[in-house]
Amino acid sequence: MNEIIDIALSLAALTILEIILGVDNLVFLAIVSHKLPAHQQKKARRIGLTLAWVLRLLLLFSAVWLTQLTTPLITLFNFDLSGRDIFLFIGGAFLLVKATQEIHGEMETPLIAEKKSKTAYQTFAWVVTQIALLDIVFSLDSVLTAIGLTNRFWLMATAITIAILVMIFTSEPVSRFIQKNPTIKMLALSFLMLIGMVLVADGAHFHIPRGYIYFAMGFSLFVEFLNLMYKKRRA
Repeated sequence: MNEIIDIALSLAALTILEIILGVDNLVFLAIVSHKLPAHQQKKARRIGLTLAWVLRLLLLFSAVWLTQLTTPLITLFNFDLSGRDIFLFIGGAFLLVKATQEIHGEMETPLIAEKKSKTAYQTFAWVVTQIALLDIVFSLDSVLTAIGLTNRFWLMATAITIAILVMIFTSEPVSRFIQKNPTIKMLALSFLMLIGMVLVADGAHFHIPRGYIYFAMGFSLFVEFLNLMYKKRRA
């Protein structure tokens, strides 16, 4: 009986953590999929989340190799760099560049935006490739957290699967909400920059507690929610 309770509690804790750690993935998914024609966006999000699920399970299968990623590969000026550090640094830098480009595009004048709109759509393969590459970076912390909490592979795989299913069902309303509200989209892009900076900091061995990040994101969303309610009442 105690073992069943322990398994149930572990599964609940793991699932909640996987969902929380997947929020950044969901935001990136909503932003980058908008670069596709409308009829391809839903398909890209589904494929992206399926890739995230497959990649996380593959990383679980290679748990021994994954833990070895923390072993220093090179040393520069008494600073050790592991495979995980390099992954996080590259992923964080990519997010910073991507979010900056998107913000620049949002702030352009309507005339420039109209000229670019004819060639703004990206290829389906390129969007899915971006999603897959960032999935690897986002999955590292997620899987390492799961490995640290339990040694039952099936429990970790179940938690990851449930989290991905939740994300699949919520990705559509989240994406629609972001696109319908320009201020929310700008906030989401700022979140991507924040997450990118956190990944770069982690790669440089400067750990920022995730609780601070999630609190900042939650507070910003709460303020924006109040703004939306105020605008709706005035309208």
